[in-house]
This record gives sequence, structure tokens and C-alpha cells, in this order.
Amino acid sequence: MDKKLQNAIEVLNNGGIIIFPTDTAFGIGCRIDKKDAIKRLVEIRKRPQGMAMPVLVNGIEMAKKYSLDVTDDIVKNLIEPYWPGALTVVVKCKMDLIPELVRGGKDTVGLRMPNHKDILDIISNINAPILGTSANFHGERTPFTVKDLDPKLVSLVDYVLDGVCNLDQESTVIDVTVKPWKILRQGAIDITIS
Repeated sequence: MDKKLQNAIEVLNNGGIIIFPTDTAFGIGCRIDKKDAIKRLVEIRKRPQGMAMPVLVNGIEMAKKYSLDVTDDIVKNLIEPYWPGALTVVVKCKMDLIPELVRGGKDTVGLRMPNHKDILDIISNINAPILGTSANFHGERTPFTVKDLDPKLVSLVDYVLDGVCNLDQESTVIDVTVKPWKILRQGAIDITIS
């Protein structure tokens, strides 16, 4: 395995925070099971505590482990056609496995399997989801290249994994906890819900 990926894995396993490329944009995150790192991440980004953070997984099985309602319908119509890819699916979550700061105090979580080999290798290696909010201070511009990263933010994290984002566009977000499903943000994947 690439030394840069090994470094990122070591930082995450030690409770650190990394900046990393995904298929859509640069993300900033930590392991989902490191509560001190999650608290630090919220403080670094200056993110309001009532706002949920997206969670990156490496596939359907990991998504099901943290969700109450990744049903066959959702798998067939959303996950199989669009994962890995730029689709975040908001589902009811297992609240004992998803810390309150990640959920924003709600009972839901946004799950995504990014189409980016490096981050999928990292998630598979640590065998846990990582938080994948955009690598910017809250309310600032989403970074799509390393040059877009705010040096102040970079100075506050433990490791930056270099790389390229292929899409330069945020993910599409769909809430499947309501019927009919609701598009919360139209992004890189154009989906019509009938």
C-alpha cells in the first residue's frame, strides 16, 4: 500500500483528522467512532452543532450496519445504480452507532460511498466509516482542488492526503425517510423522483 495512504490510516486510527480527495470535492474527516476527534472536527470547521455531517462508507454492507432502513427498494433504485458515486442517501440511523454530533441531534444520517479508490481503501483498511464533510470553514467555498484549501484550515488538521477530485461538484442528497423520497440538494447526479 502507498505510504501516503498508510499515513492517513495511522492518523485516523490514532484519533486524528485528515483532509482528503473524494470524487466530488475535498473532504475533512475522522473515524466515526472517535468522539474526541468528532468534537474537534466540529470546532475546527466552526460548524453549527445542529447540522448533521455526511458519513462515507465502503459499500452496502457497511451502510446497513449503521442504518435502520436501507431497504431493498433503496438498494435497487438508488444504491446499486449510483454507488460508488456522488449520491448521499439520508436514512434513519442506528442512534447508538452514530454519535449525536454526527447526526446533528436528529435520528437520521447521510450515507455515501464515494467513487474514489484512495478513500475507499482507507475506509476498508480502518474498517469503519469516516466523516466526509467538505474541507472548508462553515459557510466558505467548497474546495475542489488542493489549491482551493484554506491554509488556516490545513494548519489545524493532522494530515492532508493529496489527490484529484474528478467531478468538481457536490453530491446529490436524497432523503429516503419520507414518502415520496425528497431531493434535498441536486448535485453531480441528476435524479428525478416520480
